Amino acid sequence: MDTKVFDMNDIDIAWCPGCGNFPILKTLKRALAELQIKPTDIVLVSGIGQAAKAPHYFRTNVFNGLHGRALPAATAIKAANPAMTVIAESGDGDMYGEGGNHFIHTIRRNPNITNIVHNNMVYGLTKGQASPTSQKGFVTPVQVRGVFLEPFNPLAVAIALDASFVARAFSGDIEQTADIIKQAIEHDGYALVDIFQPCVTFNRLNTYQWFKEHTYYLDDHDPSDRQKAFEKATETEKLPLGIFYKSPQKPSFEENIGIYDDKQVPLYQRDLNKEELSNLIETFKMRL
Repeated sequence: MDTKVFDMNDIDIAWCPGCGNFPILKTLKRALAELQIKPTDIVLVSGIGQAAKAPHYFRTNVFNGLHGRALPAATAIKAANPAMTVIAESGDGDMYGEGGNHFIHTIRRNPNITNIVHNNMVYGLTKGQASPTSQKGFVTPVQVRGVFLEPFNPLAVAIALDASFVARAFSGDIEQTADIIKQAIEHDGYALVDIFQPCVTFNRLNTYQWFKEHTYYLDDHDPSDRQKAFEKATETEKLPLGIFYKSPQKPSFEENIGIYDDKQVPLYQRDLNKEELSNLIETFKMRL
């Protein structure tokens, strides 16, 4: 399949020239084309931010929600129609800051969705204040004395919660990142792909060159070894890239909620039983 099936023509892309969001957009199109997934069979879900604009530049189904609220919507969409490939895609601020609580509990629920996070270690849309993943000492117009908080470690948190798939990539390495995204999409269960992505305007520290010099790819790593995966996730001198952890197969959220035990018909295609709905409403009224 040609990636052009996902292209939106004659649109104004509101990213700075050289922004790391561009290669992520290109890489996701490549991964989906190589998996032969049609635009009609995909839903991209995002929140607010520069990274959250990515679905707007993608010819497919899109749900753009509130700041930090992409994951609940993605979980519900997948539950309503499990046949769809559901990808929640936003930035480190949207997913780990405003959406931090949802990030934690989505991992616990284990919906069969892919969670792609554009991690540029800064808030780009709101002009450069520190994000949850900004490094200590990072100076911004708001943190004028430099960030003094420890950066949030999404991979360590995900592995600690036994997320079913945890990976990290770099937007400058399109081939490797496309392969990681493909494996995440094909994985049955929640899959986190944290992608390092330079912000060329507001983060002059974590540049393309910086990521090249401060990252390396996991080699001879067993992703079923949770303890080793956690150790790798906490490395700071050089930051590993690749697939850190795959948990033993466990039921997805869609399987656990039980609405597809005897019926494979998606919820949106089922007839509404108005009598049962009315009885349910009356039951709740009685409890008030």
